[in-house]
Amino acid sequence: MKNKSFFQGFALITLLVTLPSVWAAQAIPAPPQLAAKSYVLMDASSGEILLESNGEERLPPASLTKLMTTYIATLEINKGRIKESDLVTVSERAWRTGGSRMFIQVNTQVSVNDLLHGVIIQSGNDASVALAEHIAGSEDAFADLMNKSAQRLGMQNSHFMNATGLPHPEHYSSALDMAKLARAIIYEDPQHYAIYAQKEFFWNNIKQPNRNLLLWRDSTVDGLKTGHTAEAGYCLVASAQREGMRLIAAVFGAASEQARAAETQKLLTYGFRFFESRTFYRAGVELAQAKVWKGSADVVKAGLNQDLSFTLPRGQLDKLEATMTFNAQLIAPIQKGDVIGKAEVKLGDQVLRSADLVALDSVEEGGIFSRLWDTIRLFIFGLFN
Repeated sequence: MKNKSFFQGFALITLLVTLPSVWAAQAIPAPPQLAAKSYVLMDASSGEILLESNGEERLPPASLTKLMTTYIATLEINKGRIKESDLVTVSERAWRTGGSRMFIQVNTQVSVNDLLHGVIIQSGNDASVALAEHIAGSEDAFADLMNKSAQRLGMQNSHFMNATGLPHPEHYSSALDMAKLARAIIYEDPQHYAIYAQKEFFWNNIKQPNRNLLLWRDSTVDGLKTGHTAEAGYCLVASAQREGMRLIAAVFGAASEQARAAETQKLLTYGFRFFESRTFYRAGVELAQAKVWKGSADVVKAGLNQDLSFTLPRGQLDKLEATMTFNAQLIAPIQKGDVIGKAEVKLGDQVLRSADLVALDSVEEGGIFSRLWDTIRLFIFGLFN
């Protein structure tokens, strides 16, 4: 922290902090070339995009759609609107839905929990429609819920017309949007996310394997979902965690089931090998102190209300610098949690992240004489500035 004169106490104060050094710089090779229409590699913790090609292109998502179907279903469970034990009567419409199936029978009753497994593991279109009808009354009404959730999650290039992903000209998504959705599934509901790691599911005396081949090939992969139609090609959204770093890869339009697994594995391997994550500043930890006027204390401790983490190419983390700027004339009373400045983290001239600096404790008003004295000092200092 740089020394500052007394007069800087009521001006904007800039503190230059060099973040902790880590590994020595290493050369980062060019990213892999993928045989796919579009793809995204995301750092799950921050949501930062590490690699992408045509990531915002609107494409048919096929059964990746069911990520949204199950996301809404688990939201409804967590809100208490439906229960996993609820028995759903299978409609003829759900039973007749073509494509991949869980093999539920018309007019039978199936629990919400079993339907969830049938959608996630078996990619059952019949189970997807049954869930949609149970939650919203009809698949059309459920599609409205899907689009509202997409809007809330910032999925700007997605629009859903059904719960299955069967082709429709107005049904589309993007690799970036599906990565955002996967991130929400992972962090908002870790309990149900565990279903995505299951390799098989038995129903109606039929054993069906999870179509995500990476669950067998890479022990660090624990989800999420595959998709395929003739129009969409072969798609996969996968996530893996190694040494505390979680990545999400979304691949659209690969040539085959084997190709989508191989191309997705390329992304994950590259990300874990050539990127690294570190949390430099923890929420609630004192980073600096700011001058306070007319208060019971002369300074207030400043920090962040959330962790400040980064994922960058290996060797770049030791080049980061943080600039902290406090608001001019912080005058008591100040409440714990009040925003009192801003922290910016730069790599060279590029600002990578900005975050609010907040008061870590409260400062009450000082006595009448100390407030009067500070008023006089501020007036005098103002004459010189």
